Amino acid sequence: MTDFPLVLGLDTFGDVTSDEQGRPVSHAQTIRDLVEQGVKADEVGLDFFGIGEHHTDDFPLSAADVVLSAIAARTENIHLGSAVTVLSSDDPIRVFQRYSTLNAVSNGRAEVILGRGSSIDSFPLFGYDLADYENLFEEKTNLFAEILKGGPVTWEGKTRAALQDQDVVPHLDTPLPTWIGVGGSPQSVIRAAHYGFNLMLAIIGGSPSRFAPFSDLYHRALEQYGRDQLPIGVHSPGHVAATDELAREEFWPRYLEVITQISKTRGFAIPTKAQYLAEVGPKGALFVGSPETVAQKITATLKNLKATRFDLKYGMGGLTHDSLMTNIELFGTQVAPRVRELMA
Repeated sequence: MTDFPLVLGLDTFGDVTSDEQGRPVSHAQTIRDLVEQGVKADEVGLDFFGIGEHHTDDFPLSAADVVLSAIAARTENIHLGSAVTVLSSDDPIRVFQRYSTLNAVSNGRAEVILGRGSSIDSFPLFGYDLADYENLFEEKTNLFAEILKGGPVTWEGKTRAALQDQDVVPHLDTPLPTWIGVGGSPQSVIRAAHYGFNLMLAIIGGSPSRFAPFSDLYHRALEQYGRDQLPIGVHSPGHVAATDELAREEFWPRYLEVITQISKTRGFAIPTKAQYLAEVGPKGALFVGSPETVAQKITATLKNLKATRFDLKYGMGGLTHDSLMTNIELFGTQVAPRVRELMA
């Protein structure tokens, strides 16, 4: 794993924040604040800033590439990408066009993380049948891989119109790093290896160590497909504040409220305070705490999973913009340097 550079970044779903009186701000203000958060991530030296596609009232980030372009115009170094793009309900041609355009605007700083979509809101919104969930992702991933090869594309499938020697523009002048986001499916791990895409492990509950077999499977699959080894990343939620106690207390009521809401459509169990604290602990999936606590946990997770990238999914509906900016400041100026020191 030491062959790949250590990458430390932030992901967001554009969670709607609240003002100082606890009132939700508008979608428009949430998006404008998000641009400021991306700029802040660049200022504090982070490597990546990603936006996950969602289409709901509490996560109104349906056009991540547009927001990322606004951030690109005000930054110089940070890489920008999706986290994830729900490819199953999108068109691979359009996804490539949007992110190759972002790559041009940002001078080669764009990346894309493709996923099947654990949030299925986009399927009815765009007229897709959930019965086609697996086939849509398989075919569209196949087409996206063909486009990335460059040159005219000839492709045929059941989920969209066939292509014959189709030139897909704009052409890339620098690579567009592409990842597959995996939440617990061995088939998705093998799919990533098959197409030669990097692997992003989305760990949102339970012990991160249970994903270690996926890292091993990915390495073995790459070997069997005759491919060179590729980087593995980890995406997990969390919150950084000055002290462990402050971080836990800021995050808990917001986490409880959001999980309670999501449980209505996704079947999540509503957590107790004890279960929340277990997830915050060293064997859980929540990276909540002081800079030192979060840095130690990230380091242990990366080493255990043979990964070289960690993207903290920061924010939670109801937190304030100022709280998120403090989180970003601490992650960039204290957590990231400490992780780099511990991983050296």
